Amino acid sequence: MPVSQRPSCARTAPGRVPIVRAILAALLTLAGGIAAGDCPDRNVLHDIRLLRGQAPASTDRHTPEAGSEKEAERSVDFEADSLEATRDGEMLLKGDVVIRQGGRRLETRNAVYDSRTQSFRVDQGMEYSDPALRVSGTGARLDSQGAAIFDSAQFELRGQSARGSAARIRASTGGELQLDDVRYTTCPIGNEDWVLRAADIDIDQNAGVGVGRGVRLDFKGLPIFYTPFISFPVGDERKSGFLFPSFGTSSRNGYSLSVPWYWNIAPNYDATFTPTWYSRRGARLDSEFRFLNALGQGSLQANILPHDQRTGVQRSQLIFSDRSDFTGRLRLDINAANVSDSQWFEDFGLGPEGTSISYLDRSAKLTWMSDRWLASLYAQNFQTVDSAGIDPLDRPHTLLPQLTLHGSYPDQAFGLTLDLDMELANFRHNVAAVDSGWRIDMAPGLRMPLRGAGVYLEPAASWRYTAYRIDDVETPRDDSPYRSTPLFSLDGGLVFERLSGSRQQRLHTIEPRFMYLYVPYRNQDALPVFDTDIADLNLVQLFRTNRYVSADRLSDANQLSVGFTSRLLDAATGQQFLSATIGQAYYFSRPRVMLPGEVLDSPESSDIVAQLDLRAYQNWSINMGVQWDPGEIRAEKGDLRVQYQPARDRVANLGYRFRRNHIEQVDGSFGWPIAKDWNAYARIVYSLEDEMILDQFAGLEYRSCCWRLRFVARRYVSDRTGNRDTSILLQLELNGLSNVGVGADAFLERSIRGYSFDAEQP
Repeated sequence: MPVSQRPSCARTAPGRVPIVRAILAALLTLAGGIAAGDCPDRNVLHDIRLLRGQAPASTDRHTPEAGSEKEAERSVDFEADSLEATRDGEMLLKGDVVIRQGGRRLETRNAVYDSRTQSFRVDQGMEYSDPALRVSGTGARLDSQGAAIFDSAQFELRGQSARGSAARIRASTGGELQLDDVRYTTCPIGNEDWVLRAADIDIDQNAGVGVGRGVRLDFKGLPIFYTPFISFPVGDERKSGFLFPSFGTSSRNGYSLSVPWYWNIAPNYDATFTPTWYSRRGARLDSEFRFLNALGQGSLQANILPHDQRTGVQRSQLIFSDRSDFTGRLRLDINAANVSDSQWFEDFGLGPEGTSISYLDRSAKLTWMSDRWLASLYAQNFQTVDSAGIDPLDRPHTLLPQLTLHGSYPDQAFGLTLDLDMELANFRHNVAAVDSGWRIDMAPGLRMPLRGAGVYLEPAASWRYTAYRIDDVETPRDDSPYRSTPLFSLDGGLVFERLSGSRQQRLHTIEPRFMYLYVPYRNQDALPVFDTDIADLNLVQLFRTNRYVSADRLSDANQLSVGFTSRLLDAATGQQFLSATIGQAYYFSRPRVMLPGEVLDSPESSDIVAQLDLRAYQNWSINMGVQWDPGEIRAEKGDLRVQYQPARDRVANLGYRFRRNHIEQVDGSFGWPIAKDWNAYARIVYSLEDEMILDQFAGLEYRSCCWRLRFVARRYVSDRTGNRDTSILLQLELNGLSNVGVGADAFLERSIRGYSFDAEQP
């Protein structure tokens, strides 16, 4: 069967194949090396003949003159303790013999050069070396046409800790290579924990194809993979074929076995088909088609379970994405997704995060940009995944279409900047009781950015006009409501700096900021709500001109937002060690604009928001954010993350997340060497709100000199009702070859913040 390696992108050649590409490249170098169409030229042979019967006892050497570097690379020179010419046209090179060609070198005791066939023959132990490869064997045949034979070859790839053997290596003049009784491993001499064996391998350089027969992979003396026939690409070319299988187990789906097949359709098109068998659900087929063209790239994924043995129905998932750059200024992005049922992500997702997927986005966006303008045409709708849990009245509108336009002209008269934001959108809803219609929103404005040493000030004024055309409105309600509102703001700040530290190596800053905002009240109760919601309060939102997201509501305001930031940096490099920010808004009048169902209290100020990022110590980092209600004297929202990481493969994390009446979770994880060649991993996510563990896993890794084995056991909440699933991840990584099993390394890197398997362990 053909075996291949699926590349990461359709234009990218694969990095590893079951028969390792590095060994093929090195052996091809060997085959085309000293005898690749080159032997001593006739001038050299003439000089050698003059030595007949006159060879001195000391070493003789002759190097031909080269007319160019290229000729020097092709030409051959040799050394021998003595030379002897025979009557039948052979030259005997006796004693210690060294044959060189460029960076290639062959050493042996005694060799024969046949002037009639222009070939070398070595009938005893020899050693060959070049920048990529070292080979020893019991004999060799090299001719001037590029043909070569190496007997009982032992080879070692330089810089890759890889070695192997072949009973015979034959290289033909037509670029064909044959290897008999091949063995390959990356384990050191004396250790063959894993070995790749093949009865024979045939490589055709011209066709870019290799064929292996009787291929077997042994681990600890036990065969774990076998195929009577494989076909693989040579060089950087891709080839269709099977990838390594993977297997796993979970309490929800049972045992699973996947055998991917890669299809190299064209240089810019490829596809991967992955049939998977689940012991509790039956057969599933996943497919992914990827493409590249002059405009951009995209992919299409289709996953289907024709008959779920547990539910008795057909199930599927579809994902499509495409990005096309028509010009340097015009781009099209398309994203679409669909699932057959609300349980798909719970059954085949990645864990508890699959239970929180409520909608799938389907959108297309055409974007045009210039030096002054940015325009987009956008269409969007959603699939409601949790169709049973979300009331049809609460589902989002379809946007078909939305046209947005943003323009900016800085450095106009008196230092003014002219801005224009505009939107025209059509909102549709499939429930008649929910408003559908058109919305136009315009916001022309003027700003005057003023900058000085350690100070900035920006007065701004704008006017926002929003109008609607609502479908099927019953009288006496107005079907064309609108809102027209001016906005005024003054944004400014200071930056104070001073050097600190015993050697003045630290830069300490204090950066106060303020923004006064005035927006007069406009009654907006008659306006529909298509896509507007309350924005989360944070340090960015504190200095925005609207506390709502989107255009259906514009909050009235007469307020002053104040913030203070302090930083500690390296004065030479600018590296930040500490950043602390705190901010709050003070209301001179109570906001009156509300969304339907929103409850407004009457505070004199907003909640206090603060953020701390600390990296003052080499291995420690602390990130903390909080939203504090000074009226109730309590936190409304907060998060804390502490990380200790002395190396990329040594990390411990502790986190806490809180949102009043919604979430309160503790998250701890680590990845750490616990003994020589042993690593341990663990994570736990505990909900204080629900008093239950949401996700937990523990794992071990054993690292040998040429392989790794990872084992991870995981138990997590897999659906909205709190049911749990147990899964086991097992991965065997053979250095320089491939991985067998499921991707435990990718799962651990995704789950343990900051951990990396690329790091070398000390």
